[in-house]
Amino acid sequence: MLVLASCSAYKYHTTKVQSTDFSQYHTYAWLPPSDSLSKSYFDNDIANANILETANRELEARGLTYSKDNPDLLFRYIAIVNNKSRPVYGGSRYGPWGMWGYNPWMWGPGWGAWGWGAWNGPVGKERYRAGHIIIEAKDRRSNTVIWQARGSGEVRNPEQAINKLPEIVTGVMEQFPLPAAK
Repeated sequence: MLVLASCSAYKYHTTKVQSTDFSQYHTYAWLPPSDSLSKSYFDNDIANANILETANRELEARGLTYSKDNPDLLFRYIAIVNNKSRPVYGGSRYGPWGMWGYNPWMWGPGWGAWGWGAWNGPVGKERYRAGHIIIEAKDRRSNTVIWQARGSGEVRNPEQAINKLPEIVTGVMEQFPLPAAK
């Protein structure tokens, strides 16, 4: 879902209930995905399969077993793509020495009032699409979310993004408090 064509351009963040002993959980099931805010990108069977197959493999590697009957944990995912903007920086057309103008020591080229600031400042904004896969786990007995992780990155091409979902979901699941068996 989140694609920057280069290697590991994804950022991962996680949070959990600190007092939870995750070793007490042995079974899991899936809740329906939350209403995605990016239906045009990831509301399709291929994206859903890429997310669930990868997450199931990662959960089983951590010793959890899928169970429809009274699972310990209930997982769900949310896929979001939204528009963002970031500053664009450009250099001074006069080079790193600044422009001609006032400088405290002389008239001429220097680092005066119009110098380095033009070199380092933002010159505009660029719009881009940011994608996020969020996976959360609820304790079925207490019906409270006990863990949540998010993988985020730039989406440049929807088809390529769908093909990258397994990589992103693996990164998200690496944040889960139970380590994968070696």
